[in-house]
Amino acid sequence: MVKSTRHAKYELYYHIVFVPKPGGIEDSADLAEQGSAQYRRSHLTGETKERLETIFAEICEDKDLELAECEVMPDHVHLFIGSPPKNAPSLIVNWVKGISARKYNQRYDDRVKWTRSYYVGTAGNASKGAVERYIAEQEDDDE
Repeated sequence: MVKSTRHAKYELYYHIVFVPKPGGIEDSADLAEQGSAQYRRSHLTGETKERLETIFAEICEDKDLELAECEVMPDHVHLFIGSPPKNAPSLIVNWVKGISARKYNQRYDDRVKWTRSYYVGTAGNASKGAVERYIAEQEDDDE
């Protein structure tokens, strides 16, 4: 749906994907020995998943963003966020990752940290509905 500000009409949606940092690995030599599969740990489940979904929704509400879809997978996060054109995609990612880690770590005893890297893409020629369906289907594929 097309939205508007005082000076612009827009329909901007970003698909954002990022992963948590591994825990319990002390140095890069240990990481190399254990391989890349160990790097993507499956620990974003259960209460952690529910807590993160709530925090992502809070952040979007506070920053006047639309959280169209949120899928917290065991080893990565998919977000589909609508934003006014004043917000650069990198700023949105920084808000979501930085604020979520800070809020989660202040509220709960276990820790969440994100890697520095991320993926961000626009909906492009694909409809918002098509991207939303794709994200929703990812949960079914991982089960």
